[in-house]
Amino acid sequence: MNVYMPIFRWTLAAAATAALLSACSTTGPMTGSVSLGADPAAACARLGTTIPASAIGLPSGAASIDSASLAQPVALSVAARGATPAGRITPATPAHCQVLGRIAPLDPKAPPILFQVNLPLQWNGRSVQYGGGGFNGTLISGLGLIPAARFDQPTPLAQGYVTYGTDSGHQNAPGVLPQAFAANDEALVNFAHASYKKVRDVAVALMQQAYGRAPAKLYFVGSSEGGREGLTMAQRYPNDFDGIFSRVPVINWTALQFAGTRNGLATFGEGWMRPAQVKLVHDAVLASCDAADGLADGVVSDFAGCRTRFDVTKLRCAAGQGGDGCLNDAQVRAVQTLHSPYRMPFALAHGVVEYPGWGVSGEATPAFGPTGGWNAWWLGTSPPAQPPQPTNGIAWFYGSGAVQHFYARDPAFDVRNFRPENFAARIAQISELMDSTNPDLTAFSARGGKLMLLENMADYAQSPYVGVRYYESVVARMGQGSVDRFFKFYTAPGVDHVGSGGPAHADILPALVAWVERGQAPAGLQLLEQPVVQPFTVARARPLCEWPLWPRYRGGDAAQAASFVCSK
Repeated sequence: MNVYMPIFRWTLAAAATAALLSACSTTGPMTGSVSLGADPAAACARLGTTIPASAIGLPSGAASIDSASLAQPVALSVAARGATPAGRITPATPAHCQVLGRIAPLDPKAPPILFQVNLPLQWNGRSVQYGGGGFNGTLISGLGLIPAARFDQPTPLAQGYVTYGTDSGHQNAPGVLPQAFAANDEALVNFAHASYKKVRDVAVALMQQAYGRAPAKLYFVGSSEGGREGLTMAQRYPNDFDGIFSRVPVINWTALQFAGTRNGLATFGEGWMRPAQVKLVHDAVLASCDAADGLADGVVSDFAGCRTRFDVTKLRCAAGQGGDGCLNDAQVRAVQTLHSPYRMPFALAHGVVEYPGWGVSGEATPAFGPTGGWNAWWLGTSPPAQPPQPTNGIAWFYGSGAVQHFYARDPAFDVRNFRPENFAARIAQISELMDSTNPDLTAFSARGGKLMLLENMADYAQSPYVGVRYYESVVARMGQGSVDRFFKFYTAPGVDHVGSGGPAHADILPALVAWVERGQAPAGLQLLEQPVVQPFTVARARPLCEWPLWPRYRGGDAAQAASFVCSK
């Protein structure tokens, strides 16, 4: 294959090859646990040094093993700070064979795909692939908690699963913007979809080497960018995974970059808001909506209804007024922009023409890294700048950088001059690669695949209403009865992108496994709020409701899920 062919032709050829190979891929029945052997350190060291390209279901270089060694057990610990609540927790990890390696590119100028595979000493015959985050570029170890997991739940590795992850085929470097890798076509295709498929196939080959058999069941879990990756696997490689959990997925990736940039442009000049004004909006939202679910508890459960109840114009400064107690005209317009859909001048992949506006609630959720509301994602600690600065809102930093590196392909491009119609051909290419908006999940459903999708409704990294629209597009394509047999869509009111602000944790993986392996559809799941302090007691719980239902308080102990009912 000519690796310098245009990117769109490259990905079409790769997808066609994958479809042929994955159609022949099967997994065997569950046969109980399999041991790594009486001497696991020796068994680990004996793993082959290379895996041929023929074992990978896409055009690829061979995989090579950099190291394979027995990792010692690690005790549970909790750090004082971390990028996310779950990121503060180092879960208890058993001894295991840790394999680090790389997949060679076809283009010698492209970076390798790095991967880590963790092989338990006693294998339960299953595997879990972890998705990435942001623009990736950091190796995902597969050792942490899965998205939305209870803090006191054992990791998949501790339960006997093989776990694995990748950096998606490029490596971040100090002083280099995380979007810069997109200058290389193969690196971009790897980020879009190919790396996750390739690493999946390498992991299966390693399982066959280590245990003498392929996995009986394969699962994929991911959040944000990793959530997009999970849906991408269901859409592009429907035979590769039995169960997929996707949380807050960046589904309409292309339009998100433009909508996020638009939202940032609205805060230039007088449109930027100070933290006290963010709290002003937050308090006004609670005053309008908090008690509408029957309980004033700081969580807006009727999130869809609140979009119609809250009116930001009521916070407009009167003539001669100013300061933190009101919003000026530019700030009112900025909030209205955030809440409004972004309309493309032409259709993206799968006919998508619009990115829905963001919702309300959680505006003042405290910011730390990707945790938080407006101050984390939209506004930052300083007004937006050109070129973007790390103190700007994450959405501005991400979106404007994507415009420069993915679309304009000019690191110095001034995003204030960006017009999508001037880059229509490139946008169409990127949309075909990156947007996980294909509503036809027929092949995934037909092979018995199960999908669970969770949107956090106070998410300002991406609009949770994109998930709503995607689910509704699948229903429109396949019919409600068909969708109910393989696809569950849930919402978490008041929760931000990474799990702060309200009850956000649930026993997702056990429910997904029971659905895949025993035909037991998820029912009675609860969302829990747990402080990041051992022993991770439950502060409050809510029922995990399927869209379009939300938890309405019906009386009793407000900390108990039984005191709420999923309602319209």
